[in-house]
Amino acid sequence: MRATALVTGGARGIGRAVVDALAPDAWVAALDVASPTPPAGVGTALEVDVRDPAALERAVAQVIAERGGLDWVVCCAGIVRDRVSWKMSDAEWGDVLDVNLTGAFRTARAALGALRASPRGRLVFVSSINGLRGRFGQANYAASKAGLTGLGRTLALELARDGVTVNVVAPGYIDTEMTRALPADARDRAVARTPLQRMGRSEEVAALVRFLCSDAAGFITGTVIPVDGGQLLGAVN
Repeated sequence: MRATALVTGGARGIGRAVVDALAPDAWVAALDVASPTPPAGVGTALEVDVRDPAALERAVAQVIAERGGLDWVVCCAGIVRDRVSWKMSDAEWGDVLDVNLTGAFRTARAALGALRASPRGRLVFVSSINGLRGRFGQANYAASKAGLTGLGRTLALELARDGVTVNVVAPGYIDTEMTRALPADARDRAVARTPLQRMGRSEEVAALVRFLCSDAAGFITGTVIPVDGGQLLGAVN
C-alpha cells in the first residue's frame, strides 16, 4: 500500500514542489490557505489555515480517517513580514511566528498519534538558512525558522522509540514567487553571495524531502540539512 503524506503550504513554491515530488510514492494531502490543487488521481486538497488549531486538527483527522493512517508529514507553510526590529509591530512578529513555527507544531501535534503508529513515520520541517545565521530585517522570520531546529531535534528524541524520524531542511535562496517579488538588486546580491552562482529550484529542495521520507533515510534523524548552493560557507572565491 502506498504511503499517505500530508504537506502544509502545498499550493505553491517549495510546498507545491514537495507535493509533486511525493506523489509518485504516496497519496498526498495538500493543505494551504491558497486553494491548493491535488496531484491527479493520488491526493486531495484542503483549504486550511495553520493559524486555526481547530480547523487544522479537523483536516488532519479527516485525512487519517479517510486513509486509515498517516505516514509522512512535511511542514512547508510560511510567510514573511520583513521589517527592522525597532519598527516591527507585535502583529508582524506574531503572525510570522504563528504560521512558521506554531503552525508547524500544531500540524505535528495533530499528526503524531498516526505517525507513531506507522511503520514508516516521517516528519520534515522546511526551515531556512536564515534561521541558522540570522538576517537583517528578519528578526521574526529568522526566529521562527530557528525555532524549527529546536522543535525538530526535540521531536526526533521524543519519537525515536516509535521509529519516527524527524529532520529539518534549510533552503537558501530559492526561485519562488516570494523571492521573485524582491527588487532585482536584492536578487543579484543573493546570487553573488552563493558559491554556485545561481538561485536554487524548488524541485531541488523537494528532492531532499522525498529522500528523507524514503526507506533509504530510515537511519537519519535530528539533522538540519542546508540546500543553499554553499551560501552558508560565508564567502565566494
